[in-house]
Amino acid sequence: MEINFEIMPQIKRALDDMGFESLTEIQQKTIPLILEGKDVIGKSQTGSGKTIAFGVPAVSVIDKDISKKFTQVLVLVPTRELAVQACSEIRKLMKYTHDIKTVAIYGGQMLSKQVPLMRQGCQIVVGTPGRVMDHINRKTLKLQELKMIVLDEADEMLNMGFREDIETILKSVPDERQTVLFSATMPKEILDIVNNYQNNPQLVEIAQKQATVETITQYAVECPKGTKLDAVCHIMKKENINLGIVFCNTKKMVDVLVPLLEEKGISARGLHGDMRQRDRDKVMKEFRKGGVQLLVATDVAARGIDVNNVDAVFNYDIPTQTEYYVHRIGRTGRAGKGGESYTLITDKRQLMQMGNIVRSVKAEINPYEIEELKNIKPLKSNESKNKDGKGGKKNSAKSNSKNKDKRQTENGKKQIENSKFYQMRLSVGRKNGVSPKQILGAVAGESKIKGSLIGHIHIGDSHTTVEIPAMLKDEIIRKVNGAKIKGKNVKAE
Repeated sequence: MEINFEIMPQIKRALDDMGFESLTEIQQKTIPLILEGKDVIGKSQTGSGKTIAFGVPAVSVIDKDISKKFTQVLVLVPTRELAVQACSEIRKLMKYTHDIKTVAIYGGQMLSKQVPLMRQGCQIVVGTPGRVMDHINRKTLKLQELKMIVLDEADEMLNMGFREDIETILKSVPDERQTVLFSATMPKEILDIVNNYQNNPQLVEIAQKQATVETITQYAVECPKGTKLDAVCHIMKKENINLGIVFCNTKKMVDVLVPLLEEKGISARGLHGDMRQRDRDKVMKEFRKGGVQLLVATDVAARGIDVNNVDAVFNYDIPTQTEYYVHRIGRTGRAGKGGESYTLITDKRQLMQMGNIVRSVKAEINPYEIEELKNIKPLKSNESKNKDGKGGKKNSAKSNSKNKDKRQTENGKKQIENSKFYQMRLSVGRKNGVSPKQILGAVAGESKIKGSLIGHIHIGDSHTTVEIPAMLKDEIIRKVNGAKIKGKNVKAE
């Protein structure tokens, strides 16, 4: 991976191991500024790669001569899920550095489990504001030597009612420290923090990517764990796909998937940054001529692909950034022709990731159901072609249209849309003294979903209704039911 600024060799090596071929725009623009010691405001949408943007400088700034008992980098995040995720990414960056420790601290986990870890000492702490406050008050989080504080998804933390905690934390850290803030939006509350707690911050703003082209029909495919390969083979056969691209997040997955597809009888070739240019050119020449059915590629390697007759795109891995999703599915539906994209989803975390993408690109994404997934048999290479054996683009278009109409009828024209809400009823209201911010913070905090996914909140005298995503309603109700709001155990239904 080529980087046009200097970073520690150990971190670069770790990034290579993580499958990075290049940095995203937010990473390219903010990392050098943070490494220079400047306060930074990064304005970019969710999924743009912000964790690496602050993670690389966080690891770089650690002074090993300072006792581990003192935290040198503090990262504030809105939810437990994000704390665990960010801590995991930072640990990967620390793969080749020694004597640096990081820990995630958050509500929902007993303090008794976290206190011993904190007392052992850790230079990088990632935590939710409330739990960070708990450790400050217990003096198990020592911030006297703090060099950098990061506010990740700052607007989301404010939406969840953490402003007071954030300001208390900012007042309790040394004046001579670096403050880095990332946010998708810049409401007044964020600007107040910028004005009061940052020193001449450098603004880096990444433009929102445009929504995807209208000629592409987009599908989400829920499949049991371990059946993604079978799902791709099934769709290839059923939809008569002659030419497609499968996107993976890492080079390693590309190398693993190609032979598995070949074993299933589908001709496939891989494309990623570790290949020699001569080999990449050879693969692309074969793909353009229709000599292979599927090109399996990483995002960066596929940026130069401009082939007009790609029938479908498969997101084998959920794209790590919204802009990658837009770019991926744009490889089909070119030159005014129709195209299809299929995103494979195996668990609730991936479903949440897909929900964020839907909201960001304002896309209409249809469910694609494969009832017989468990009974799929290996395909022969000629089974995914048309009966006339000629590659049959004419018949393919007609067949795709018929199959599409049939699918929509079978699925009742269901759509995965963020605009579909379920009215959840909570057994607290005005008489309990609750506010919309408290309700939002409680629902988002207990269910671990982004506050931005929650719709209208109406507080009545004795109960409150909250709009939540319909496709997640059972999980949210289960987690919120029994939670405490203003000291009262709440019934959710």
